[in-house]
Amino acid sequence: MRRFLWILLAAFLLPATAHARLASGDWPDGAAISAIDGQPVSFESRSPFSPRDIGQGEARNPMTLASGQLFLPDRASSRGKVPAVVLIHGAGGVRYGRELTYGRQFAAMGIAALVVDAFAARRELASGFTERLLNITETMLVADVYAGLRYLAGRGDIDTDRIALIGFSYGGMASTYALHEQIAKSLAPEGLRFAGHVAFYGPCVARFADKRTTGAPYLMLYGGQDALIDPERCQEVLADIRAGGSPTDVVVYDEAYHLWDGSWRGPRRISRNLAGCSFEVSQSGLVRDRNTLLPMLGPVTRRLILAACVTDDGYLIGGDPDIRQQSNAVLGRFLARLFGFPLSAEAG
Repeated sequence: MRRFLWILLAAFLLPATAHARLASGDWPDGAAISAIDGQPVSFESRSPFSPRDIGQGEARNPMTLASGQLFLPDRASSRGKVPAVVLIHGAGGVRYGRELTYGRQFAAMGIAALVVDAFAARRELASGFTERLLNITETMLVADVYAGLRYLAGRGDIDTDRIALIGFSYGGMASTYALHEQIAKSLAPEGLRFAGHVAFYGPCVARFADKRTTGAPYLMLYGGQDALIDPERCQEVLADIRAGGSPTDVVVYDEAYHLWDGSWRGPRRISRNLAGCSFEVSQSGLVRDRNTLLPMLGPVTRRLILAACVTDDGYLIGGDPDIRQQSNAVLGRFLARLFGFPLSAEAG
C-alpha cells in the first residue's frame, strides 16, 4: 500500500513541480536534458504553394511525407496524456540550439514536443537559403504544422485539446497564418485546432482580408533591434487578430536582435531583409503583393515580388542568454495558462 501511495504521489506531484518551473524561465539545460532523445517520425502532409492551392488537386496540392522529431516526457501514456507543442523552424532550418533544445526542455518539463522539419521533406524543391524562401513557402510550413497536429491527435498519449504551435522567424509567419480560420478550415476541416499560437520574431508581412481567427490566444515576441520587424505593421497584424476573435499579447525586448535564442553571439549581419514586403491574403486564398499588386501564382511571380521588396542590407542576429531566459518565462506563463498549470509564486 505504501508503495502504491508513493507512485500515486509521484504521478501528480512531480509533474506539478516541472510545470511550476516552466513559468519561471529557469528551464532545465545541459546535463539535465542531454540524455533526452527525439524519435524520428513522419506523417502525411501536402505542399500547396499558397492558400489558394489548398485542396485543389495533386498538381497544385501535391502529397508530401512530412518529417520531424518527437520528444516525449517519460510519463506520457494512454492513462496519463500530456500536452504538446509543435515547433516550426525559421528560414535557416532546424537548429540544435533552438528547436531541438526547446524540444528536450519541454519533454523534461512534462510537455511533448514535435519539431517539424519542412525543408527536409522538400529537398527536391530547394537546398540553399534563397531557393528555400522562393520555393518552400510559408503555406507549405503551415500545411506541415497542421499535419503535425493531426499526427499528435492520433496518438494515444497526447491531450488533443492542449496542443500549441510555436514558430520562429519564417515559422513565426507560419504560426500567424495558421491562426486564421480560413487556413485552419481548409487544412483541418475535421475541426482540429491549436490551443494557442506563438510567433518568435516573425516578420509581419501578411494581412488577411478575412480577419476571423480560430479564437485561440496569440503571443508575439520580437526584438527592438531586429531590422526584420516593422513594428507599425506588427501592430496592424495584432489589431486584425484581435478583431478576428483572438486575445493577443506582444512582448518587445528593446535590446534584442533577431534570433536572440540562438547559439551565435552577435551582433552579426546576415542574409537579406524582407521587412519591406507586404502581402494581402484574399478570402479566396490568393496572395497579392500590396506594393506591386502582383498576384503570387507560383515561383516566378514570387521571385518577382520578393525582388521588388527585399533589400540587400540584411539584418543583425545575436544570441543573448539573459533575454532567452526572459522569453522562456513569458512563453512558459503563456503555456501554463493555456494548459491549466498552476503558476509559481515567483512567476507572478
